[in-house]
Amino acid sequence: MIDVDLAGRFGGFELAARASMPARGVTAVVGPSGAGKTTLLRCLAGLARAQGQVKVGGAVWQDEGRFLPIHRRGVGYVFQEPSLFPHLSVRGNLEFAARRATAGEGVGFDEAVRMMGLGALLDRAPDKLSGGERQRAAIARALLSRPALLLMDEPLSSLDAQAKAEVMPFLDELHRRLSLPVIYVSHDAGEVARLADRVLRMEQGRLTGPVELSGGDPLAQLDDDQVRALARAALAAGLEAG
Repeated sequence: MIDVDLAGRFGGFELAARASMPARGVTAVVGPSGAGKTTLLRCLAGLARAQGQVKVGGAVWQDEGRFLPIHRRGVGYVFQEPSLFPHLSVRGNLEFAARRATAGEGVGFDEAVRMMGLGALLDRAPDKLSGGERQRAAIARALLSRPALLLMDEPLSSLDAQAKAEVMPFLDELHRRLSLPVIYVSHDAGEVARLADRVLRMEQGRLTGPVELSGGDPLAQLDDDQVRALARAALAAGLEAG
């Protein structure tokens, strides 16, 4: 399980987030802009500090007497904008992560390359890649760190519709093949419906849910009125119809 109980004030914003999530599959966190979704991810990663407890798979990352820095948390982080090293090729970026990977099981170099479709791109510099290609390389680099938890903060939000459509099948593949727990922040209802196993809603720094989405395609069981009601609820939760 992933157990989170965090509280703190960040400027005029107050975080009070408590949740328990299975240590596998994709947990989507949705909510309006300014609700605290990115702040929550930064606290989980150890990039920002709140009071409370974070436990991942039985390992205590934070409690009253302990605060592990990001390099000891076993966390992979994919940002809105790909954060590749500009002076390294795609191969160099991936090898950098592989050299610093935590011990234990995880995705190997060749598997990450295949999963993210990077075979023909390994010798290219980041500035020679499209936006979707850069983000796929960033995801592969995060996987090669062998994280215990993968955090994805609106990873497709900087891409246009065509680039999103190109990247989504690779995210589907990641979801299908790996048991790695992922916390996925998005404003896009389509991404959430396609990828999430469960959904948490965040508003004014507080989490509610989860809503389980297991048991087949839930949309296939809804009539037209229920679909329209679901769409209204998604928009009210801060999701965009994209």
